[in-house]
Amino acid sequence: MATKEFSRKARLDAQLQRELTALVREDLTDPRVTGVTLTYVDVSPDLRHAKVLVSRLGDDAGLPEAVKALNHASGRLRRRLGGLLKLRMVPELHFAADLQQIEADRVSRLIRDAVQADRANAEQREESSGDD
Repeated sequence: MATKEFSRKARLDAQLQRELTALVREDLTDPRVTGVTLTYVDVSPDLRHAKVLVSRLGDDAGLPEAVKALNHASGRLRRRLGGLLKLRMVPELHFAADLQQIEADRVSRLIRDAVQADRANAEQREESSGDD
């Protein structure tokens, strides 16, 4: 029985992500949500709440404002979802910034900088040992 519940939840997560992506792109006119990508949707086991993670390509500075705008529009998005989905109860939407990509970029930058510093140190050691 747990597998069936999981598969229903997984299907609902995916369907909500598809429908919300289309609604955000087509229905919302707020310029703060331009370029927003819905990266992850997680519906609670009781199907009453959905956590929606969003990211924004290139412009991380505008992400908090985009999240604020999406949370402000969550009631309208929820009503529109109610007309599109055949659910007894449409989950309450909670938007949050997806910081995973930002953190991955930061770690990549740190690794790249460490490798460059290591190469520079190796070249200096080679030059100083060649002077002997």
